[in-house]
Amino acid sequence: MSEDANWRRRSSRRLRIVDAFVVVWAVVGAFLIRFGLDPEFSSAGQDIPYVWFSVVLAAAWWLMLGAWNSRQSRILGSGPDEYKRVAAASLWLFGIIAIVSYVFRIDTARGYVGLALPVGLLGLLLGRWLIRQHLSIKRGQGYSMSRLLLVGGPGAVAHLASSLKSAKHAGYLPVGVYMPGTESDHGVEPNSGLAIMGHKPDTRSIVAALDACGADAVAVSAGVQLHPQTLRQLGWELAARNIGLIMAPALTDIAGPRIHTQQVAGLPLIHVTTPTLEAGQRVAKRLFDLFAAGLLLLLASPAMLLVVALIRMDSAGPVFFRQERVGMEGNHFYMLKFRSMVIDAEARLAELARKNEGSGPLFKMKNDPRVTRIGGFLRRFSVDELPQLLNVLSGSMSLVGPRPPLPREVEAYESDVRRRLLVKPGLTGLWQVSGRSNLSWQDSVRLDLYYVENWSLAGDLVIILRTVRAVFRSTGAY
Repeated sequence: MSEDANWRRRSSRRLRIVDAFVVVWAVVGAFLIRFGLDPEFSSAGQDIPYVWFSVVLAAAWWLMLGAWNSRQSRILGSGPDEYKRVAAASLWLFGIIAIVSYVFRIDTARGYVGLALPVGLLGLLLGRWLIRQHLSIKRGQGYSMSRLLLVGGPGAVAHLASSLKSAKHAGYLPVGVYMPGTESDHGVEPNSGLAIMGHKPDTRSIVAALDACGADAVAVSAGVQLHPQTLRQLGWELAARNIGLIMAPALTDIAGPRIHTQQVAGLPLIHVTTPTLEAGQRVAKRLFDLFAAGLLLLLASPAMLLVVALIRMDSAGPVFFRQERVGMEGNHFYMLKFRSMVIDAEARLAELARKNEGSGPLFKMKNDPRVTRIGGFLRRFSVDELPQLLNVLSGSMSLVGPRPPLPREVEAYESDVRRRLLVKPGLTGLWQVSGRSNLSWQDSVRLDLYYVENWSLAGDLVIILRTVRAVFRSTGAY
């Protein structure tokens, strides 16, 4: 990976160039649209031509993006933090311009500012997204990664290594483990396959292991047997070498808004708030469901009428399929779908049980003989699920939520899996945008529980946008 050692420098340089291009493009474009080619156009009552104001605005915008640390390597390629910083820097700059204009009574052209901000912000976000796609491809090939030495207990480092390897787009590559205070005859950690670089609980040994494996960051996980003073000295030593220190607590599937840090006597205490869907949030989610489902139903009604005609021509039987499902708090309801199977599909389930390709209590079969000709198309692009918009309007389902389970599946639930029933099931959800039928039972449960624990309206909007892409790709749909 020596040829990839300077990826941070290259990424930062690429971002500076893209940011400069977008900012200049937005400011110059807004100037030409608002004022044309008249370079002497001045702000009313001022002696500063807008051409010079544009130069200052572009430079200040570019500098603000750097001041907000939007080009830091640790936020590139994964998570929303990069986009948030770009938006915050842009909005703060134009907010300052508005305040200065008001205080000093400068009549800044609203059309000019009102065009430069949204166009520039959209261009910056699009540029970051394109760079992120390029970076994700490189990381999928094993490049542009931060090489990590994992420090902690045996189980903790194995879990951390597995999690990081499954999310290559985040840009972390474990290259070795250091397990202080433990003894092992093995030179390799059995679960992760990573080389064990040492066991001594002192700073000098850890730094020597860091040099030996060529890591450029240290991740300290749970179960680490190091004295707080040793950990503090390790932080100083790493800071002197300009090497990152990452703390990885034993918290899984908890989103950022639920995590709060409080300094107490020099200790950073992590508070994890209890997941709740308060009355105001429930009302907001319900209003969003009503508006979005009603709009989608109106837009999709011509296509739904066509599907009705195709189903009637394809095979005998009813157009709709009603099936009992379990909703919020264990309440049963009947979920609607366009019929995509023969009318005796439920009766034939027992004879196909031995061919089940699903895991856990789920029944899945790629080449299910019960699926009709038109049904295969409907299921591939999730068109058969459009009648569930009526379930959303009636309140038994939500647009976004966990997968609506069958009663027999709920009977087989373990106690922790029942937490899926704390919210309404959804027409789409994390399971829909993460592989659908290709997911294992364990992954499906984990995604549903993550949604229950970390629900937000903004998260619902992101899932809906990702659903559009998942439907057209039709991955895991059968």
